[in-house]
Amino acid sequence: MGDIHFDMELTFEMFENSTDNTSEESGDFDLDFEEPCGSALSSNFNKIFHPTVYGIIFTLGIIGNGLVIIIMGYQNKVKTMTDKYRLHLSVADLLFVLTLPFWAVDAAKSWYFGSFLCVSVHMIYTVNLYSSVLILAFISLDRYLAVVRATNSQATRKLLASRVIYVGVWLPAVILTVPDMVFARVPNTQSSNMTFIDETITISDSRTICQRIYPQESHLIWTVVFRFQHILVGFILPGLVILTCYCIIIAKLSQGSKGQKLKKKALKTTVILIVCFFSCWLPYCIGIFLDTLMMLNVVPSNCDLQRAMEKWISITEALAYFHCCLNPILYAFLGVKFKKTARSALTANSRSSQKVNLMTKKRGPISSVSTESESSSVLSS
Repeated sequence: MGDIHFDMELTFEMFENSTDNTSEESGDFDLDFEEPCGSALSSNFNKIFHPTVYGIIFTLGIIGNGLVIIIMGYQNKVKTMTDKYRLHLSVADLLFVLTLPFWAVDAAKSWYFGSFLCVSVHMIYTVNLYSSVLILAFISLDRYLAVVRATNSQATRKLLASRVIYVGVWLPAVILTVPDMVFARVPNTQSSNMTFIDETITISDSRTICQRIYPQESHLIWTVVFRFQHILVGFILPGLVILTCYCIIIAKLSQGSKGQKLKKKALKTTVILIVCFFSCWLPYCIGIFLDTLMMLNVVPSNCDLQRAMEKWISITEALAYFHCCLNPILYAFLGVKFKKTARSALTANSRSSQKVNLMTKKRGPISSVSTESESSSVLSS
């Protein structure tokens, strides 16, 4: 995952190819370049940059999402819709960061883990990358229902959190792993069945890679299709849901004069959610979109532009993955009720069971007002 893999493949640099345009190609498209652009400098940069960044994301992601899961377990059972979404999101992010050590080693050296793990890690990476983003869209929809339609949305919210999330999030994410099962391979760069024109490959001719290998005659088509799929399903659709729901929430909270202090805080945190999501994912998606246009010759390119695009995608890809470290903070630890539970869990002692019972009694039955506050975890902070 350190390398640009728009089709959910993490080995843009596993090929150490000369350009982003040819990063996921091993055949005919490369033959069009008599003098491919060298990328040794970029490759050396990524061998240091990606393992370092992946190590940071792995550490922060394990701690943050692990704590959320532990605290959810400390509550004995999931009590609210928001808790359910928190748990789904943390599981998705945690599984995602667990694949990072494999890609860190792959980026720094080579793929040492065999064909089975190559396919498995690709599938785990894909399902949880998509599910994480789609869950964020479900959370924004839940908050829209709780804030804008607080009086009659309880049944709908329960249905979304308990059943629809599996059909709307996990099922599509699992289906999107089919290309990994079909195309993920561990060929060696010395293989006579593959065409490597890039002269930089000779620097490490025994390098083993793990990435999707498409049929040579239709390689460009597969690459473009899966890149646009990633942009559409992994960013545009959930991004539109998130933006629309939170903009309506902002408009709703801006009305009326009651609780202005609380409303201002809610507006602030809502804006933070929007800005964080688009700041993390928009630069990366713009990069792979422009690079795809360059592959299709829609946008003219040269070696300098290709190398700059490669560097841009490498950096913004890592930025996008940092979102799985931000999610526990944005969607859990900023919530007042969640923070209280976290303090109890982290300072558990002989009186911890009594504290849990007291918190449960204080909550009581969930009314439309408490539901609104709870569903907007950071909005209630």
